[in-house]
Amino acid sequence: MSLSPHTDASRGTRRAVMRWAFAAFYVAAGVAHLWVPEKLLLITPDWVPYPTQLIMLTGLFELAASTALVTRPLRWWAGVTLALYALCVWPANFKHALDGIEMPLIGNSWWYHGPRLALQPVIIWGSLYAAGVINWPWRQPNKANQP
Repeated sequence: MSLSPHTDASRGTRRAVMRWAFAAFYVAAGVAHLWVPEKLLLITPDWVPYPTQLIMLTGLFELAASTALVTRPLRWWAGVTLALYALCVWPANFKHALDGIEMPLIGNSWWYHGPRLALQPVIIWGSLYAAGVINWPWRQPNKANQP
């Protein structure tokens, strides 16, 4: 018996893999925020208040949310807050791209910026899906409406 993309087991495995991948990504981002905040100040929009303190707080948030994402009691909230966070940092990604700011390990190339800007909605969706907040596009088929 093969698992279709709609079975609970395949959905659970997919979500678990995504949770751990997102947690690892956000741990790395959190460490970067805490370790080299001066680099992230370069891409912080001018209208952001208290940018240094905010970068440090976002680093702590990323570490805490990563942990919460892989724990059952806080998972749903972690997904929602990580999705909102990804939306809030999108202006920094635009500033990075449009101002042509050189960053260590990332550089300044549209080979990075283009996909990065385009994939931000996918990061938002992935945070929500991995945490079980949404099921789209793999929602359970409605058996009542099937022939």
